[in-house]
Amino acid sequence: MKSKIIRRLRDEREILSGEALSTDLGVSRVSVWKHIRQLQEMGYGIDSAPKGYRLTDTPDVLWPWEFPGREERIHYFPETGSTMTVARKMARNGCPAFTVVIAGQQTGGRGRLQRKWLSDDGGLYFTVVVRPEIPPVLSSRISFVASLSLAGVLRKQFGVNAQVKWPNDILVDEKKLTGMLSEMETDADMVSFVNIGMGINVNNDPTPDESRATSLARLLGRTVPRRAILAAFLDDFEARMAQVDYDTVIGEWKEFTLTLGRRVRIVTTSETYEGRAADVEKDGTLILELGDGTRKSVIFGDCFLQPPGE
Repeated sequence: MKSKIIRRLRDEREILSGEALSTDLGVSRVSVWKHIRQLQEMGYGIDSAPKGYRLTDTPDVLWPWEFPGREERIHYFPETGSTMTVARKMARNGCPAFTVVIAGQQTGGRGRLQRKWLSDDGGLYFTVVVRPEIPPVLSSRISFVASLSLAGVLRKQFGVNAQVKWPNDILVDEKKLTGMLSEMETDADMVSFVNIGMGINVNNDPTPDESRATSLARLLGRTVPRRAILAAFLDDFEARMAQVDYDTVIGEWKEFTLTLGRRVRIVTTSETYEGRAADVEKDGTLILELGDGTRKSVIFGDCFLQPPGE
C-alpha cells in the first residue's frame, strides 16, 4: 500500500486529495491517513493540507517500494545482524533468484576470514541470492562478475577510477571502497545458490577505524544516493548473469585490476605468503611468484597490496 501511495504522489505534481487516493487504492481515507503518517515517520516529506497530500521530498531510503519491478524480491531491515545470515535462510527456504537482503546497519557484519565489517549508518550493505544452473567448480567466478559489474557502475555513474583487487574488493586511489563476500550451497552436483554479500562505503566514514579505506562521499565531496547505486548494480548484474561466459569473465576482470604485477601479502586461514601477483587463472586462482622464483597457487585468502615500487 505504501508503494502505491508513493507512486501516486510522485505521478501527481499537485496536491492529491485523500478521497482520490482512497478511491484509487480501494481503501478508506482513514487507512490512507495512517499510511501517510507512517511514511512521514520514515522520513518522506509529505505535506498534509485540507485539500490533500503532496510529496515534497524523498529520503535516501531502501524500502522495497523504492525499487519498482523488484518489490517482491527486496527485503529491507533498518538493522540486522548480517544480511548474509538472513539471505542464507531465505535461500534455503526457496526464495527466487535475485532476492536482495538490505540492512541500514549490521551488528554482525563480516568480511573474509571472519573479520568484522564495520557497518555504520550511511553505507550500503546487502546480499544478493543468485541461482545459476552451473556445477560448483564454476561458482567462484560469479563473485568476479559481481565485482566487475559494480566497478563498471561506479565508473559510469560517478566517474571514479574504480579498480578491482583480488579476490573481489573494489578500490579507488588504492583505498578500499567495497568489500565482498560469497558463499555457496550445492544440491547434488549442481549449485543450489550463491550468495554475494557487499558492503559499500557510501555516505559513512570508515577512516577513523581503517585508514586505507574511503567512501564515495569523501571522494566526491557530496552526499550520494545509495538507492541509485543499488538499483543500477542490480540491473547490470542481472543482465550480465543472463549472458555470462564463464570462460572469459576473468579476462574481463583483469582489465580493471590493480593486483597483477604488484607485490602482495596473502593471508589465508592458516598461512601467509608474500610475493608478486603474477596472474589470475580463469577459475579465479591467484598465481603468486615467491621470492625464490617458485609459483604458488592461492584459491582463497585476503590480499594486501604493498606500496607501488616495492
